[in-house]
Amino acid sequence: MSNILAQLEARRAQARAGGGEARIAAQHAKGKLTAHERVELLLDEGSFEEFDMFVTHRATDFGMEKQKPAGDGVVTGWGTINGRMVYVFSQDFTVFGGSLSETHAQKICKIMDMALQNGAPVIGLNDSGGARIQEGVASLAGYAEVFQRNIMASGVVPQISVIMGPCAGGAVYSPAMTDFIFMVQDSSYMFVTGPDVVKTVTNEVVTAEELGGASTHTKKSSVADGAFRDDVEALAEIRRLFDFLPLNNRDKAPTRPFFDDPVRVEDSLDTLIPANPNQPYDMKELILKVADEGDFYEIQKDFAANIVTGFIRLEGTTVGVVANQPMVLAGVLDIDSSRKAARFVRFCDAFEIPILTFVDVPGFLPGTAQEYGGVIKHGAKLLFAYGEATVPKVTVITRKAYGGAYDVMASKHLRGDFNYAWPTAQIAVMGAKGATEILYRSELGDPEKIKARAAEYEANFANPFRAAERGFIDEVIMPHSTRRRVCRSFASLRTKRLTNPWKKHDNIPL
Repeated sequence: MSNILAQLEARRAQARAGGGEARIAAQHAKGKLTAHERVELLLDEGSFEEFDMFVTHRATDFGMEKQKPAGDGVVTGWGTINGRMVYVFSQDFTVFGGSLSETHAQKICKIMDMALQNGAPVIGLNDSGGARIQEGVASLAGYAEVFQRNIMASGVVPQISVIMGPCAGGAVYSPAMTDFIFMVQDSSYMFVTGPDVVKTVTNEVVTAEELGGASTHTKKSSVADGAFRDDVEALAEIRRLFDFLPLNNRDKAPTRPFFDDPVRVEDSLDTLIPANPNQPYDMKELILKVADEGDFYEIQKDFAANIVTGFIRLEGTTVGVVANQPMVLAGVLDIDSSRKAARFVRFCDAFEIPILTFVDVPGFLPGTAQEYGGVIKHGAKLLFAYGEATVPKVTVITRKAYGGAYDVMASKHLRGDFNYAWPTAQIAVMGAKGATEILYRSELGDPEKIKARAAEYEANFANPFRAAERGFIDEVIMPHSTRRRVCRSFASLRTKRLTNPWKKHDNIPL
């Protein structure tokens, strides 16, 4: 018996060694952890239960039958993060460059099927050279099987992808369909075709980092939601994000103990809005002062910074935040900010996470670049996302809410539950200057008259009371009481039930 046990232990040690000591050393030399080390850092200590440790590939071409490492380049299983269940796969670059084979894909599909069945999130740690060329179409079929499961799991269980090495060709489409993608600076990249193919086809000379590095995807393409310095920071931050998310779409957002008074008064907010309506202020200051313990997990911080998205807690419960940022482009809505916010709102709605919206928006960005880029359809995405959302929605207008952008930003007309305004709010079709130039075009030659007309327009329309008179604003509140009002609003909405008309699915303007 002892011989058999020793044999099992030896086989396990060999499987855990992946591609061997030399390849592990090469992985470490690049500043990267191994597949097993990553799983151990991500999950609670001692919680990981590995599946399919001894699975090997079945290929026989190109001499593949002579090398059959156990595990076939991916570590799969389940464990816990702060006691909550999660399924994980971690690709092992030391085994055939982490390339995906038929059996490698089957291992991933198995845990994704279990995640759907048991209602737990999936986290994928990607570090792969792509499809295993020696297996041909069997490898491609494996990718498609994984893609299909990504699609079926979408909106059912949260899916998080962490790109911790190369991710090229067909491999990029599985992360692209997950809810969040994070990258590691200087050691990860994503692209459909690599620099060599780009040079051959288009004659462009570009490095892998420029083409698909972390900076490119967090700042330019918006493919990635964030990037971290190294593997250790990335895994620690994924643990932090996981704590904000429910396990599945039938589960409520998690609640944890909190030590911040829900009725805390923040007097500094009374002076947050500058006297000059064109002077910016930092909307993140408001978010941090409203949140429990000032804890804010921002999503897509480096892309479309004119809108802020992320998670906070109120009375210990997760809330999604969408806020215009006056510090960048005056908080205007454009193509990029509309897309960013719409995707975030739809994620929150899919997983029953309440949405808090802070509004200071002068309108949509004008210009040929925006119109040619389809700002109408992209702006409609955000409008559609807010309008279809059935989760609790609380909106606070701090300053400007002009034109169609007022409607789009979770207005009462899009089934906002509580819509508050600060006394500094200006809810109107447009700013006073633009309005008077249209209304009193015949008086443009007389600056004094126009100035008086603008002052009259401001007094009549550039305030929250016209909207409050019609019931479009539920209450004009004191800025210092924002946390108390918002906490009480969400508390009253905990039992909210709202359903949309039956449909197979909607047809959001993509």
